Amino acid sequence: MITQTKRNEIRKRIHARIRRKLAGTAERPRLNVYRSVNHIYAQVIDDHAGVTIVSASSIKAKTGGNVAAAKEIGKTIAELAKEKGVTKVVFDRGGYLYHGRIKALADAAREAGLEF
Repeated sequence: MITQTKRNEIRKRIHARIRRKLAGTAERPRLNVYRSVNHIYAQVIDDHAGVTIVSASSIKAKTGGNVAAAKEIGKTIAELAKEKGVTKVVFDRGGYLYHGRIKALADAAREAGLEF
């Protein structure tokens, strides 16, 4: 049986492999997703400047860590990014499978106007 700590170590290794291949620029920042048991977090990051442009989380929205919360956070992050002038991003799934809450957040962000 894979313990939770072992599973997180595997996720971190996958995320490091993904990050070697992609980075956010000023023209096309990185949309990073972190998923905990109770919440979901998203940030739009310019890696060259080392700056987080916008962020959103289900803690602020008080909705929890379910698929509905992920859709709401995806829509929120897209609206905030468009206010800052960001329309194109690179999606960083954070080592998680593109399924469930991660997929719901990405689809909601696309529907709200982000391109990736």
